Amino acid sequence: MKVEMKNISKAFFKNQVLDGVDLVIDDATVLALCGENGAGKSTLMKILTGMISKDEGTILIDGIEKNYSHLKEAEKDGLIFIHQELNVIPDMTVEENIFLGKEINKGGILDKKTMRKETAELMERLGVDIDPGATMSKLSVGKQQMVEIAKALHNDVKVLIMDEPTSALTISETQTLFRIIASLKKQGVSIIYISHRMEEIFEICDKVTVLRDGKCIATNNVSDVTVDDVVRMMIGREIGDRYPKRNSHFGETIFEVKHLSSAPYVRDVSFNLREGEILGIAGLMGAGRSETMHTIFGSIKKDEGEIDIEGQTVHIRNPIEAKKHGIAFITEDRKNEGLLLPFSIKFNISVANLKKLSNKLGVLDKNKEKKMTEGAIKDFSIKCSDESQHVESLSGGNQQKVVFAKWVTTDPKILILDEPTRGVDVGAKKEIYDIMNDLTKEGVSIIMISSELPEIIGMSDRVVVLHEGKSVGIVEGSDINEEKIMNLATRGV
Repeated sequence: MKVEMKNISKAFFKNQVLDGVDLVIDDATVLALCGENGAGKSTLMKILTGMISKDEGTILIDGIEKNYSHLKEAEKDGLIFIHQELNVIPDMTVEENIFLGKEINKGGILDKKTMRKETAELMERLGVDIDPGATMSKLSVGKQQMVEIAKALHNDVKVLIMDEPTSALTISETQTLFRIIASLKKQGVSIIYISHRMEEIFEICDKVTVLRDGKCIATNNVSDVTVDDVVRMMIGREIGDRYPKRNSHFGETIFEVKHLSSAPYVRDVSFNLREGEILGIAGLMGAGRSETMHTIFGSIKKDEGEIDIEGQTVHIRNPIEAKKHGIAFITEDRKNEGLLLPFSIKFNISVANLKKLSNKLGVLDKNKEKKMTEGAIKDFSIKCSDESQHVESLSGGNQQKVVFAKWVTTDPKILILDEPTRGVDVGAKKEIYDIMNDLTKEGVSIIMISSELPEIIGMSDRVVVLHEGKSVGIVEGSDINEEKIMNLATRGV
């Protein structure tokens, strides 16, 4: 199937989101769709699949003009959109999710035997081992994604749109996904692959189309461009070194964790952190990285172990006590745990600083609040109309910078970052790395969890590697490389 989008334009109120965009997807092609958050990628795909209407332009499917008014119409023609937030029903089984709305009946009775057989055949076609009778909530995110792809195959997919498909996958699940994409391509399926991860684009894609500020900048064969070329087109400028140069001089040990345990995920974790240091936390998904940080922060109960801050043992039973000890925690789920999306930037920053912004009677000082918020917007380069703009209307990168502003204004000594650049475009990533670097220059110590090995290697002064809930090694200097980290992460040795 060949898809052509010509001169597509779309505005929301006075905001021109797309301005005369052209896009072509050829048969059996993997096309990367790149751009900063807010560039118009998702809007363009929603127009293609009938989720929203266009203001101007033409959509041609195999030369025939189409104007889908609903996602189901696009799906009938074989255009399937797998969103970053997977559209599965967690309490239903794999086969029930695949046949939802298309159940097979015999004499008015569900033919479960046939549905299970066809589901098993779909899984075999994908080359994955997933039980058709398994409940979706029991599956990993990676396997849930495979079910979504199986559902697309069941619908006779011709063009598969994938939005940040590897953002929550393990390394092995990512490689399985890449194998499936290659297999689908051989079967004549075209893939539109939306991702901020440059390494993936250059590994699996044939072509790359770059959007910037709602305009199509260029479409190139991947073999004809470099990562720097794509980044330059995305942000309209040279980005320089992806990671800032780190200061190699650190202060005294400010924080120490000794034999921390919290069943079942944290079994024996020990490490220390120096003033002004970025300590990376690496490991495979399920190694207990996030659970360890939640245990330190008091949001998961500690079973055993000791936490020392500036040489004194502290007892942290909840996040309020952690905050009193100078610990801030930016979790991986900014939408559900980090931000109050329907509220303003000002409200989100103020809510973490009420004591600092209130007088002796507990009354909020509006002038202090405004000064703090305006200062944070400036310091963190948050792109917004003003401090009253609702956070839900910001791009992903700017939402993440609001989370940073919210916690950094509490003046933490120790800042825990869990996947600080997940779902953030390359330009905003660089800004976040610079923020982290500047914070360490001011004496803040940072613990950073990341599933992206280049990020761990590029930003960490030392790396603690976890394996099955245990800290199995600390690497530093020239040992901070992919081979050393993965040997520890996979084997624990």
